Amino acid sequence: MLLAATLALFAVAPPQNPPPQPLRIGNVLPQATVMASGVGSDSETGIGALIPWADKLWAIGYVAHVRGSGIGLYSMDADMVLRPHPASVTGTFANRLVHWDSKQVFLGPHAIAADGTVRTIEALQGHRLTATCRHLIDPKQKVYFLTMEGLLFEVDVTTLAATQLTNLVDKLAIPKGAQVHFKGAFSAQGRLVVANNTYEEPEYLGQRAAGRLAEWDGISWTVLEQNPFVEVSGKQNQVAGARYGNTLWALGWDRGSVILRALHNGKWTRYRLPKGSQSFDHTWNTEWMRIREVQTERYLMDAFGTFFDLPPMVYGGVIGPIRPICTHLRICPDFVSWRGMLVLAGDQTDNAVGQPQSGLWFGHLDELWRWGKPQGWGAVWWQQNVDEGAVSDPFLMTGYEHKVVHVVNDGSTAAEVVVEVDVLGNGVFREYVRLGAGPQGYVHHVFPSGFSAHWVRVRSCRAGTLTVSFHYT
Repeated sequence: MLLAATLALFAVAPPQNPPPQPLRIGNVLPQATVMASGVGSDSETGIGALIPWADKLWAIGYVAHVRGSGIGLYSMDADMVLRPHPASVTGTFANRLVHWDSKQVFLGPHAIAADGTVRTIEALQGHRLTATCRHLIDPKQKVYFLTMEGLLFEVDVTTLAATQLTNLVDKLAIPKGAQVHFKGAFSAQGRLVVANNTYEEPEYLGQRAAGRLAEWDGISWTVLEQNPFVEVSGKQNQVAGARYGNTLWALGWDRGSVILRALHNGKWTRYRLPKGSQSFDHTWNTEWMRIREVQTERYLMDAFGTFFDLPPMVYGGVIGPIRPICTHLRICPDFVSWRGMLVLAGDQTDNAVGQPQSGLWFGHLDELWRWGKPQGWGAVWWQQNVDEGAVSDPFLMTGYEHKVVHVVNDGSTAAEVVVEVDVLGNGVFREYVRLGAGPQGYVHHVFPSGFSAHWVRVRSCRAGTLTVSFHYT
């Protein structure tokens, strides 16, 4: 009895009302959801951008065409509760930038100080903001904002005064009648690069070319491609990035395959990747496809239903071999690391299937390997008139289990192509196999089980009209 009484003196009584634990179902916290009003909502509700800052995870929501209410700025503490911020503004926002010079984050139309204080750029809150990036001339005091309609602003980081610089629809000669949809921008190596992802049936049929990848040196604009591009990204730490040429990445596509451009030491290179899904093949359906540094010096790229491991280094002007991680159908407008977790934003439900709402996915980077097995397809030439000796862009080959190449000759004379492979990923290609197809003919080649190289490309032995497509399962 005495021992029991003594032990009881040191016993800790259980709390009468223990704090509630966050409800977690798989990798989802149902309480970390942004929801539009029910009846009357005729829009969508996505989470456009995420950023860890001021000891919180910050999120900015978006509705379509600045139409809706109650969706704006949110923050999350360690208790895993997503809270709307009093300064919240409903709009269409998917931009973010850490501006280390002024020690603040730009998220949507908001400037968030290091202590969590929020200011709003009133002149921009009615615009669909898609990108914020460093200024070419005065990077310590100004930043650029790009709108989906192609308006380019510069904003003073202290006063938040906004000045419109140009209208890119006119500047880049985008055809009238096309659905303008600027989605990304980034500045590096003395230039600002912007992306417009216009892609509708006229683009698929080759009747119009309204997509744009363009660059500006502060004086004049240069159109790099008239294909749709959806993302431009690079390393935001300018000091560390400059050491390796501060590589800039641009992600786009055509009807054949995914296009990846790399700007390194002032020179552009071009590569092609498989499409994991063609559900993204439209101006609207891209929703947003990103390239982000998700862990220290580790880049993750989401492109057409496939997550890729993207090596950040470029040696000898050649990008490192890209590796597919998984195939998926999730819309991921942004992703970051926060408190040891990988956090994926979402755009899950619009008014077509009920009340618009979207949530967050919490997990670990390595969990993505347990998603769908990598597979995809893509053409390096699609009914394309090629000259004798023409060489295609390098097409990704590594990381897929079964591989086949299809060659279609739409010409009136015999065709022959050489399939070349880059085994080391150093840009050196060697002949692997020759394939011939008669007039209006077809031939295919199944690669042996287990065969792989980092990159594959095709060289034409004769002029003709050719389709060359790779399918990976």
